[in-house]
Amino acid sequence: MGGHQSFPRVTLPKERVVIVTGANTGIGYETAKWIAMMGATVILACRFEERAREAMTKMNAEFQAEKDRKTEGVVDYPELRIEFMKLDCASLQSVMDFVKEFKNSGRQLHVLVCNAGIGLHKQAYTDEGYELMFQVNYLSQYLLAAHLLPIMKTSGEDCRIVLVSSEAHRYSEFNLDRIQGKHCNEQNFGRVLFYGNSKAFQIMQMFSMNRRLQNSNVTVLSLHPGMVETEVSRNFKDMKTFTVLTTLTKFVGQMKNPFEGAETTINAAVNPALKGVRDVYYTDCKPATIHNRVTNTQNQESLWTYTQECLKKGAFLPDDIVKCLEGE
Repeated sequence: MGGHQSFPRVTLPKERVVIVTGANTGIGYETAKWIAMMGATVILACRFEERAREAMTKMNAEFQAEKDRKTEGVVDYPELRIEFMKLDCASLQSVMDFVKEFKNSGRQLHVLVCNAGIGLHKQAYTDEGYELMFQVNYLSQYLLAAHLLPIMKTSGEDCRIVLVSSEAHRYSEFNLDRIQGKHCNEQNFGRVLFYGNSKAFQIMQMFSMNRRLQNSNVTVLSLHPGMVETEVSRNFKDMKTFTVLTTLTKFVGQMKNPFEGAETTINAAVNPALKGVRDVYYTDCKPATIHNRVTNTQNQESLWTYTQECLKKGAFLPDDIVKCLEGE
């Protein structure tokens, strides 16, 4: 484990329900596995069932190995309490289908980890017409949080929404007229810029939601997990090595393995000391600074309004959900 700060090995009750988006690989895999190994019931919200089932089998094998080693904080269940539910963040309809299935289960929800994401993708648009990184990294998970918020508000104390952002938020702009990149063509589409935008929007969401939820049992945190090679590199293998290394290393930092990348996310989700904590952005499990473009309240509120306008177009955000989001 080394001398760096990590997450506490706490025991979580099996009744504590956690959703982790993008949980079948990389940071999400380690996040879901470790939270489940500490006792919680974890739902792997992933695109592909087969890959999720393979991940669940691997998790249980690694769980058994950790029990054999008598690893601190690992519960003595026969198997992990993990489940698969389909979620494709490139489709707003998929988000709504997930929400319907979860609501029909009658479960409570205590922690939502918005981890799913793609990095440095070429210019592309979803069926709903939104820039792909904007929708996958931000818009769909805003929609997910919005619809699950009424459940979280009735699930007891200390419920948390954890937004997995990035230090790449520093390499962003805030211009609502350019937010979808349709002023660009395939050659001049700034992949690092639009990735940074999507991550900046997650942090801005944290501030906007917390203002509205300040008198509730739900808190919102954001974080930078680090740059994990297996997760980040898949969408920029065609980019010039110099561009990637000089830009991302500057804003994101040195490479980590998936477990190291997951530590800050797990800490935000389970650390008892963070009960009631709001508006903090973490790096390496410690509070970190945020670019002033992102902390600007006017920018945050403009993005909040724009986001709701996007989601109301397809009737994805009914009035009762808006009222819940607004703290009513």
